[in-house]
Amino acid sequence: MAFNDKFTRLKNDLNRMERVIIAYSGGVDSTLLLKVASLSGLREILAVTASSESLPSGELIFARQMTEDLDIRHEIIETNELNDKNYADNPSDRCYYCKKELFGKLKAIAAEKNFTYILDGSNQDDTIDWRPGRKAAAELGIHSPLMDAGFGKKEIRDISKYLGLPTWNKAATPCLSSRLPYGEKITSQALEMVEQAENFIKKFGIKELRVRHHAETARIEILPEAFPRLMDGAVREKIIAFLKSLGYKYVTLDLQGFRSGSLNE
Repeated sequence: MAFNDKFTRLKNDLNRMERVIIAYSGGVDSTLLLKVASLSGLREILAVTASSESLPSGELIFARQMTEDLDIRHEIIETNELNDKNYADNPSDRCYYCKKELFGKLKAIAAEKNFTYILDGSNQDDTIDWRPGRKAAAELGIHSPLMDAGFGKKEIRDISKYLGLPTWNKAATPCLSSRLPYGEKITSQALEMVEQAENFIKKFGIKELRVRHHAETARIEILPEAFPRLMDGAVREKIIAFLKSLGYKYVTLDLQGFRSGSLNE
């Protein structure tokens, strides 16, 4: 299907839904979905963002600003996935339990306020990677218009750029729990350590990174071209000192470099 045909289908699909709730994370995909929904002639749109310990704090700030810029009603709800042992024990299908709680709460809001559809930003590329959250979406009747229209990640970034969205080149920002290897218990302390470590490293101009949390070890993933910046004597010493102050005993650089989903390897 040609790009223009996909875009037309997306707008038409959205228009027929009339009143929708969009699970809005502030990421590339859900921001495009929100924008196109605003252009489609829908009667009513409600963006809902889940605030929890696994959400980087900067993403919540961004979501608030983006919905304000698009003039879309926005609600923030609290989710407590760390209270669910099935999630906190960090099995390989951890995301299923997170999404099940989120979508369950969105279903309750939809029933209370008479919304006809609940949407998420899943796209065609999500059918290739390991996405246990898709099972929860299917069980609870969540619709994925970007996926249905055949949009992949590159197309989503391209059209986001065309529409002037600031997310067109935004780095992927998965939940903080994704920094812990499966089987390592997810705790508030671990999530806070990861977030503080990543925010500190970003101060040195390194934007594409992950700090993988392996108990006492921080394994830093950055793009290979950023290695010289990180290994600059003064920068390296500051990062080591700060991460050790957080509680890490060892601070390491992964020589394979940054790659999304490395803990699925």
